[in-house]
Amino acid sequence: MNDTIAAAATPRQASAIGILRLSGPGAVSAASAVFTPAAGGRLEEQSPRKLVYGVLTDKQGRPIDQILATWSPGPHSYTGEDTAELQCHGSPAVLALGLEALFAAGARQALPGEFTRRAFLNGRMDLAQSEAVIDLIDAQTGEAARNAYGQLAGALSRRVEGVYSGLADVLAHFHAVLDYPDEDLDPFTAQEVEQSLSQALAGLEALLRTYERGGMLTEGVPCAIVGRPNVGKSSLLNALLGYERAIVTPVPGTTRDTLEERLRLGGVLLRLVDTAGLRSSDDPVERLGVQRSRAAIESARLVLAVLDGSQPLSNEDRAALKAAEQAPACICVVNKADLPPALDLGELAGRQVCMLSAKTGQGLEELENAVAACFPQGEEPAGSLLTNARQAEAAARAKEHLLTAQAGLAAGVTPDALLTDVEQAMDCLGQLTGRSVREDITERIFSRFCVGK
Repeated sequence: MNDTIAAAATPRQASAIGILRLSGPGAVSAASAVFTPAAGGRLEEQSPRKLVYGVLTDKQGRPIDQILATWSPGPHSYTGEDTAELQCHGSPAVLALGLEALFAAGARQALPGEFTRRAFLNGRMDLAQSEAVIDLIDAQTGEAARNAYGQLAGALSRRVEGVYSGLADVLAHFHAVLDYPDEDLDPFTAQEVEQSLSQALAGLEALLRTYERGGMLTEGVPCAIVGRPNVGKSSLLNALLGYERAIVTPVPGTTRDTLEERLRLGGVLLRLVDTAGLRSSDDPVERLGVQRSRAAIESARLVLAVLDGSQPLSNEDRAALKAAEQAPACICVVNKADLPPALDLGELAGRQVCMLSAKTGQGLEELENAVAACFPQGEEPAGSLLTNARQAEAAARAKEHLLTAQAGLAAGVTPDALLTDVEQAMDCLGQLTGRSVREDITERIFSRFCVGK
């Protein structure tokens, strides 16, 4: 990290403001080479962390924009290095010319996630906090944003550190008694180890239980819209999205494949999948669509089982309901409430039912409330949830090592062999926060970031 990086930190499209960001030992001098303060002097002569008005020039020194610039000395900056930012008008042409000028002044193009990676390597944030940055950028609901901010502020790291610290105390006590037998130290007992292992396991199990909720916040809830042909599944998808995403015709079987869209409903991020109508068919293309519909039901966390309220319940409806109710959560959506009712609601007794009209929008608010009730907000403090598979896998491996240690303790294994598993559990916890993480893992994590962050 002896070089200086630069990148546009805003999208390359016309906008009110565009930002060019630099980090590294030559960040301020490169910024000074392309920026002239209106009051005279150079950027590095101005007070740090204050916006300075001036002119941005291209690599030939020709003025191209009136901008604001600021710089921050390391280590008290985002990356822990000297940094600078140039706040231009959001013209793609201006940003491109500004970057060319910065490259000519000695900076190089930053790689995806390189600014945050430098912050991690310089100790400005740990790995869990680094992952929270991309979660915050990608957040599509208020709850997801609040959780990502909590992680960025260190809530998850503190939770993991509490378990790690308890295990470290066990190891420290063991080695102290072993290395200093003549000192007046409390004896190292199996009871103490069992208590510490139980506390650590309880903490890890509670942490692992947050993964389902955290995954729903970041990835969305898989939600399949199912039912027999022509009950209004595609119409419901279009009504929820607010635009014509799926083709709707009076002809049964129009939808032959699954369509997926993301939508916030009731404060919940849904991965909505519109499916082909569930029925027997001799058409090989339609049969393939039905197979995909059943696969979507199997992977769904929520199923919206759509019924035609203007017709009596059919055997195909009953079969679709039976398939839908295999999902963890199911809402019966009785569509076409704008038509004379013919469906006997008594046949849906014991099920969660929403009456609506995808055509007029009547009842959509009731469906929104039903979805929210299926996924109430958890009681965990914001930021303390596991939000990706890497974190959950590391926590699960730590738990397995502690279970092995606990079983060894019950079987009378010697402390030195027992504590090997404790050390391995600590190593897994270290991978959560970056205490002990391989280079290939960090490469994979930061490759998810955009250039400029």
